[in-house]
Formats: sequence, C-alpha cells, structure tokens
Amino acid sequence: MHESTSSFDTVVIGAGPVGLACALEIQRRGFTVCVVDKGALVNSVVGYPNQMEFFSTPELLEIGGYPMPTNHYKPLREDALDYYRRVAQAEKLTLRLYERVIGLEGEENHYEVVTTKGRIATRFVVVATGFFDVPVKMNVPGEDLPNVSHYYKEPYTHVDQRVVVVGARNSSAKAALQLLRAGAHVTMVVRSAELSPSVKYWIRPDLENRIKEGRIKAYFNATIQEIRPTEVDIATPEGLITLPTDFTYALTGYRPDYSLLDALGISTQDDAARTPTHNPDTFETNRPGVYMAGTVCGGLNTSRWFIENGRYHAAVIAAHLAGEAAPATPQVLQPVQMSK
Repeated sequence: MHESTSSFDTVVIGAGPVGLACALEIQRRGFTVCVVDKGALVNSVVGYPNQMEFFSTPELLEIGGYPMPTNHYKPLREDALDYYRRVAQAEKLTLRLYERVIGLEGEENHYEVVTTKGRIATRFVVVATGFFDVPVKMNVPGEDLPNVSHYYKEPYTHVDQRVVVVGARNSSAKAALQLLRAGAHVTMVVRSAELSPSVKYWIRPDLENRIKEGRIKAYFNATIQEIRPTEVDIATPEGLITLPTDFTYALTGYRPDYSLLDALGISTQDDAARTPTHNPDTFETNRPGVYMAGTVCGGLNTSRWFIENGRYHAAVIAAHLAGEAAPATPQVLQPVQMSK
C-alpha cells in the first residue's frame, strides 16, 4: 500500500492517452506529477475489441512528440497499447495503477486526493477520466445476466451461437459483421429507423448489404424489453417478438462517471449534455486548481472530444499552470527518439 504522505505538484486522474499527455506536458515544465488510475495503463484501450482499428492515422494519436510506430495506415489497438506504454516509460511518469480515487479534500495548493490506498498531497488536480468505464444501461430485466455484456472483445467464442447486438453505431456495426463472419447467427436491435449516420462510410454499405441478404436479421424502431438466459423479448412496430438467444451485446454507448465528478466537487451544467463546469479557455473547473481534459469535458456529448483534439487540452492546462500563454492551435512537438 502506498504511503499517505506522498506529495506531488500535480495529480492526474486517468491514465488514458489524454491523461498521459497532460502528465508529460506538465512534467516537462518542471512540475512533479503522479498519474492515478483505477485500472490498467490506458485502461479504455485495453477494453477495446482485439485488433480494433482506430479511425485516425498515427500522427493524430501521438502524444509528446513521440512517433507511433505501426505497419498500418490506421493503428490497431495493440499498436496503441504498446505505444502509450513506451511513452509513459520513456518519460518516467509516476504511475499508481489499480488505485481508485474516491474523494478530494482541501483547496488549491493544499489538496489531498483520497484513494483506496491512501492520500496524495498535491497543489493541482487534472481529471482526464474519459467515458468508457460506465455503460449506458437499457434498464430492462435480465440486463445483468452473465450472457449479457456492454463490451465486445472478439467473435470467436460465438461460433454457431445466436447473438443479439443492440445498437446502431460503429461499435455495433463492426461487432455484427465480425460475429457473422466468425460463424454466429446475428440479430441487430436498433432503436431508430435506420443505422446511425455516424457509421463510417466503409462499414455502412457492408452491413446494409448483409442485412438485405438476410444474413444479419435487423429490427428497426425496436427496443429490448426483457432478457432471459435463452431468449429476449423485443418490442417492434409489429408487436412483441421473442427470440431464442444465447448471448446479447448491449452496445448502447458509455458516459462519464458522474459519481466521481461529484466526489471531486465538480458541478455540472443544467443542459442536455450535463456538461461538467469548466472554463473553455483554461479547462479549470468550478473548483480552483482542479482541471479537466479530454472526452469528460463534453459530459454526455461523448463525441465532442477525442484523443486527437483532447491532446490540445494537455498543452493548454500545462501552459496555464506554468503561467505561459495558451497555444492558439493544437501543439505538435518535435519527434523524440523512443527506445524499445
């Protein structure tokens, strides 16, 4: 267990790509930094499907000026996992993983971050917790059964199994196609009248054609009503339908951890996105000396910020802490040689 007397200039909560970018930018300005995460290093990327292809090219995912080595035009999950690990090690970032933050006491320059393993004294706090750890629930009976998951990893355990995929965005579309090609019998349940317009242009026609062929069954304007161990009830425009089912992937999206934001004393705006309160010029929250970076800044609008533009938050926050002028555009640092 870590000593409760440890002290740093800045504590970054969240060891994802944006959290790491914040830590290295702040550390480069002479501050001592500690990165705390309740899970693994880049825990959200760990949770992505195996061999998942990012929609961005390598240079848009890079942090700290380190080039991302990959043989692919668009990096895979495994490329990113190795890359961010190597950046953290090259920068000698202080990491405290598998340590959950549960509160924040004190005031600017005299804070104590309370964790499940002790306390960390700090002057400043940066919250870069993303949104992938809290799934949007359907709130239907059976959602917590062992054959229901809000996270999809790979299709190979579902050969000759009847699988329901709930959702209409990229994650659902890719999962449905992979499951089909791995030998599963796939049914999609889509709340809207059609697939989401956000489905990437090279994925959408593939899925639409598989649906037209009948190889993937799709119910539109439909919702899950109940899940049981071997079947699901679906409300459709034609009435209630019961389908025999072996497994259900409820890929219905994710949201920030508002319980953590509450524990940190960060308020939210009274808007549809429940946007966490922060200054858009400095990313400082309503609590002086506490900043936020990355996707969490958008609240329920989780498509507003990504790694690509969240990296800019790191440069702005670091500049603000150091008393520098904020960069006007996303900062791209000169490449740094990174050892293996």
